[in-house]
Amino acid sequence: MQAALQGLMNEARLLQGRNPAAASQLCRKILQADPEHFDALLLLGRCCYQLGQLNEALATMQQALMIRPDDPVCIQARGSLLIETGRFADAAALFDRALALRPDAVPFLFNAALALTMLGRVEEALADYDRAIVLRPDFLEAWLGRGNLLRQMGHFDQALGNFDKVVEREPHNAVGHYARGLLLAEMNRTEEALQEIEKVLELSPGHDGAVLDRGRLLRKLGHHAAALQVVDTALSRDGNSASGWNVRGTILMDLGRQAEALAAYSRAISLDAAHTDALLNRGLLQWTQWRRYDEAVIDLERAVALTPDHTIARGELLHMRMYGADWEHFAREKQILDKGVRAGKLVVRPFAYQALSDSPADLAACARTFARLFPPTPVPAFSAGRAHSRIRVGYLSADFRDHATSYLMAGLYERHDRAAFEILAVDNGHDDQSPIRRRLEGAFDRFVDIAGLSDQDAAARIRAEEIDILVNLNGYFGNYRMGVFARRPAPIQVNYLGFPATLGASYIDYLIADRIVIPENEQAFYAEKIVYLPDCYQANDDRRTRPVDSPSREACALPAGAFVFCNFNQSYKLTPDTFLTWMHILQQVPDSVLWLVNDLPAFRANLKKTAAQYSICPDRLVFAGREPVERHLARLTQADLMLDNLPYNAHTTASDALWMGVPLLTCRGTSFPGRVAASLLIAAGMEDMIAENLEAYEQQAVGLARDKARLARLRAKLAASRQDCALFDTDRFRRHIERAFREMQARRLHGQAPASFNVAQLSIAPA
Repeated sequence: MQAALQGLMNEARLLQGRNPAAASQLCRKILQADPEHFDALLLLGRCCYQLGQLNEALATMQQALMIRPDDPVCIQARGSLLIETGRFADAAALFDRALALRPDAVPFLFNAALALTMLGRVEEALADYDRAIVLRPDFLEAWLGRGNLLRQMGHFDQALGNFDKVVEREPHNAVGHYARGLLLAEMNRTEEALQEIEKVLELSPGHDGAVLDRGRLLRKLGHHAAALQVVDTALSRDGNSASGWNVRGTILMDLGRQAEALAAYSRAISLDAAHTDALLNRGLLQWTQWRRYDEAVIDLERAVALTPDHTIARGELLHMRMYGADWEHFAREKQILDKGVRAGKLVVRPFAYQALSDSPADLAACARTFARLFPPTPVPAFSAGRAHSRIRVGYLSADFRDHATSYLMAGLYERHDRAAFEILAVDNGHDDQSPIRRRLEGAFDRFVDIAGLSDQDAAARIRAEEIDILVNLNGYFGNYRMGVFARRPAPIQVNYLGFPATLGASYIDYLIADRIVIPENEQAFYAEKIVYLPDCYQANDDRRTRPVDSPSREACALPAGAFVFCNFNQSYKLTPDTFLTWMHILQQVPDSVLWLVNDLPAFRANLKKTAAQYSICPDRLVFAGREPVERHLARLTQADLMLDNLPYNAHTTASDALWMGVPLLTCRGTSFPGRVAASLLIAAGMEDMIAENLEAYEQQAVGLARDKARLARLRAKLAASRQDCALFDTDRFRRHIERAFREMQARRLHGQAPASFNVAQLSIAPA
């Protein structure tokens, strides 16, 4: 009988590869005759696995183990299957028992490490990988597994060393090159990552994941046309790849083809309704391109519901809800973001976080985490002694157009001392054909267009211009180019105006501020060295027009006899605490209205609903639409008092109000964005309009509304001082910032490292 069973067993082994169903039938026949036939049980388990009968495979292998508990082949087979089916705790227990019997079994150590990794027991997993490697230094799978675990733990440099060993020992190992490429991409060493991914495709041309990764990396490097071609080729082979369509959408977005991008994201979502990245991307596109608030919120809510810990999705959703004054979950969501920021996680963009946090420490932590996306790239050293006859200053911005930054800076650009300075516009935007664009084109010595260039090519273009001081006017706001600054295209790099906080990056040397927005005892929260200007850090243009023909209150939908409080900041700056304070003010000034600028239905509806909850008639909220800048300035004069926000003040909108003679009341905040209005008011000679807390802010607002004579005196003071106050003295500001530039350049030419300094304490600057 044993001979007959052995014959059946041999036949079953021969059939397993090409006909596992027939082989399994033979195994069952053997087991009918001998239920404890170990080889038949083990082979039946393998056949069941091949046929997709995973539960039966596990049960059969367990029967085999009951017969031979220490059989290494059966232990390995069942343990691997437990891992594959997600039963990680069972797999870990099995390998733990097996290792007690055979502590030097390298395959057991390897699989135990896999199971422990999935259970989150990373230190134990790392120890098992280490033991496996000591026993078999040439076991490349263990090096790969260890590298992936270290990557998961955030130890990127150590992980890279593990992957390096794999490709050094086996240069044609596509898996090793792929792991190395993905890690380099995560470390934002993009050029090196692309080289690795291209090596993978050389070794394994059909590697679909690597094809898409190549497209992603080409896009990140700014080679958009090439990236689109790569992704389209991949989609021609597999048109049902949701990830492929999502990548295509991001490339089309970069190319300005928004309608096609929307279609690509929608195609990705139709193929995979749970594709979080596509939902996030489509939601943001719906808002930024077409202001489709409701559609954007739906997509972002789905993204967060699917992946609650997804990078920045939660932050984007809260930021989006703030545009609509949807504060239902505000406190809870802010607490979650604060916790993530403090843990060093990338949970919110620094720009969005500025409207949420009043902590300089938290804002700095957020910026440092975000800066890791743009690590410094090795570049050739600059000659310490190189100098031009004039200091060459480049202002890099995406906003040389109809934009707030341009209205603030135009006068400075025009007034720069051309005998001492050469002024370049490094343009990352577009010509919008506006009057301010035409004015700027006449203000600069020349424009350097980098909008269509990759970060690497843009940096090379700037280096070719031999710019001494490169000023970053965007920071993390708008269409920023931190990847360019990371390549150090200029020997001195400065953060100014567009992003009122630290950028958290080692390659930004200075931040231009003043003693109000950054007290000297808070310099530790800034990666940059602080340059203190004597008055206010914000530039203003004293040649700016001041409309004299103001629309009537009736034309602005304002009650003729009411006291008009106004706030024309963007809605994302409005928090529940600030709005509550405003409602308290309206309660105490019954003949008043609150004038806000917003054309978003959700914002209006939510604020009216909230006002009613505080017993304020919703009609006392008056909403203005968006207007061209001249019309906006003209209507401002119909306001009696501008109320400021916390934690993010009015910035350009505050200067607009003061320029038009409208008094501004602020509450001094505890971070740079929350102290800007205080800086503006001090420079305008209006220090008494700064409250030190919300209670005093509320009392002062009510007092001003009840004291028309005092308010009239404030308006008269503003009108009288407008011509000679520091805030609107563009040439005075020009002299101060040029003195700062001279000091930066002098330090460099003397081989000195950047250091904080106060312009008022330097020797007198040339006129």
